Amino acid sequence: MDLVVTSLEAWDRVWRRNQHLVAGLLRRDPTLRVLFVEPATDPLHAALGASQPRLGRGLRPGPSLDGIRPEALWLLEPTKWLPRRVDRRVDERWARQVLRTARSLDMADPVLWVNDPSGALLVEATTWRSLYDVTDDWTLAERSTAETERVIAQEQVLLARCDEVVVCSPALAASKGQRRKVTLVPNGVDSAAYLVDHDRPADLPEGAVAVYVGTLHGDRLDVDLCAATARALEGTGHLVLVGPNALATEQRSRLESAGVLMLGARPSGDVPSYLQHADVLVVPHVVTPFTDSLDPIKLYEYQAAGRPVVATPVAGFRDVDDQRVTVADHETFVSAVVAGVASAGQVNGPVLDSAPSADADWSRRVEQVAEVLERVREHGVGS
Repeated sequence: MDLVVTSLEAWDRVWRRNQHLVAGLLRRDPTLRVLFVEPATDPLHAALGASQPRLGRGLRPGPSLDGIRPEALWLLEPTKWLPRRVDRRVDERWARQVLRTARSLDMADPVLWVNDPSGALLVEATTWRSLYDVTDDWTLAERSTAETERVIAQEQVLLARCDEVVVCSPALAASKGQRRKVTLVPNGVDSAAYLVDHDRPADLPEGAVAVYVGTLHGDRLDVDLCAATARALEGTGHLVLVGPNALATEQRSRLESAGVLMLGARPSGDVPSYLQHADVLVVPHVVTPFTDSLDPIKLYEYQAAGRPVVATPVAGFRDVDDQRVTVADHETFVSAVVAGVASAGQVNGPVLDSAPSADADWSRRVEQVAEVLERVREHGVGS
């Protein structure tokens, strides 16, 4: 079987849901081939901001991965030359490039896996069997009216025409399930990585640390709360944020001024060491309809690390039955982190007092998605 995946994230060293699932599927089925379509680069937007502009890398072989044969995985990174308000056909050009690339790989009748809602254009333009994997409800995110209307229109197509719909959270199951049947496949964790005692990362500051691991994004991260937490820890510890930084320049400056240490993205294989050596793991997220739609991967990773956790009342953390998790509102979050750091400082090194749940391992999620893809494949039999 051939699979075309339109992803919301690039295939890089920071593995997220799509990479764990796709890699697992490739290991499970030696005959599978995947074209993984990454988000397009936006040189003009980068040039106007604080980023270094660059062109998309186009089609290239995926990285060498254990247990996956060469040329089973292909990556496509397009280039977005102009904004939609200038080039109203930018999405059509993107769809045509994906189609041309699939044909160049002799993928005549692949299954389409849509994570980026722009994949709706491929659903409309082809007869490919299709799966819509909903990991974020972008219809609830704070965006311009035009952007929100575009996403809503694309999702209407996906919910109406895709053969199967998968969601990652109970909230998404409830909202998208009003329109059609959906399958719940939550996020997961690489359990084996947390059964090992990892060394303390060299770039963690000395002394007590409250650690957050995840993409730094204004849709999720409460910047004011992070700044207040860092100031409260001054003299006794540090707030450390580990992950790709998608914050606006002004937001980054506020965090730096407050003493927040932002280490940037780290390979997924290094993440367990940061989590295991945190005095407290934190989730300073805003609570919005958008964040309520999520199933945070960090919930599974934080629990597997066996460290104390302080979280705002966001989806996943507010519902979990775990004595190590403290849920604190905006007014009490800072004091809960300070108290947690003080008490956790009495324990040295990683706390590995419980094994991760086998049901939450990514291998289990791969099997669940494989079952859905088999149903999608069968939809084309005899048609």
